[in-house]
Amino acid sequence: MADGSTLAMPAASAPAGSLQRFARRRSTIAFLMTLPLILVIFGLVAWPAGYAMYLATLNRRMTEFIGLGNFEILLDSETFRMVIFQSVFFAVTAVILKALIGFWLAHMLHHIPTKGQRKWRGMLLVPWVIPPALSTLGWWWMYEPSYSSLNWLLAIFAVPPVPWLGEPWWARISVIIVNVWYGAPFFMIMYLAALKSVPEQLYEAAAIDGATSWQRLRYVTLPMMRNIISITVLFSLIVTFANYDIVRVLTNGGPRDLTHVFASYAFQVGILAGNIPRGAAVSLFMFPILAVIAFFVLRGINKRNREEA
Repeated sequence: MADGSTLAMPAASAPAGSLQRFARRRSTIAFLMTLPLILVIFGLVAWPAGYAMYLATLNRRMTEFIGLGNFEILLDSETFRMVIFQSVFFAVTAVILKALIGFWLAHMLHHIPTKGQRKWRGMLLVPWVIPPALSTLGWWWMYEPSYSSLNWLLAIFAVPPVPWLGEPWWARISVIIVNVWYGAPFFMIMYLAALKSVPEQLYEAAAIDGATSWQRLRYVTLPMMRNIISITVLFSLIVTFANYDIVRVLTNGGPRDLTHVFASYAFQVGILAGNIPRGAAVSLFMFPILAVIAFFVLRGINKRNREEA
């Protein structure tokens, strides 16, 4: 009996050893397959970010280490404080409007028959497909006071012309309108996919219980879409904070540098004015803001997932 059990042990351990070797081999293959992507991320994201942090600690000639000097100079600047306000106001307002309009469009499309839905979905995605610089140029023609089609329409109803790009607040509103027009289709397609994943049985059960359409939206649709809504809003905030094309083409930061966002002001300070370290410091101001937002959004998603599990 003892000899038989001793002889059986190597036979049982052999499959375990081969499985471990196979698992190690699969992990090695997986790592090698993802290595090109890791190198791309390092080369296009990690290394430029690290180099920007290094540049932000140098003087204008990039010959002397000055620590946080560039950040102190920026915070003492009234223009840069206005850039912070404009960036936050622009991003938050635009994302809220895109989320609301995108949800409304998705909800309307969800109730259209599949055959007609395909046509409307394609047409509504056109603003998102057109390159931002090209579509912004078209909006600039509509805003331009000499031949503004928007003011021409207002004149038909005896409404005075609007200085779309000449007054600070109108210029801010104009930039937000273009960003909403461009970004709302992205929210629409994301929310439409989320709506299609909600089981119809939940709506049927709510209807049997006598729930109104508003109650079905509040207690069935929105809870089932919370994670998609959170991730879409987070992604859009990151993209909107880093927006450059719309502001550069539409207002170039004017009037009086009151429509600059972080990206456009970093370009003006770092490239046009030749102060690359300070421009790098401007661009780095986005990181702590977005990091805090991302932390709370992702923590909320993880918390909900744990509660559902």
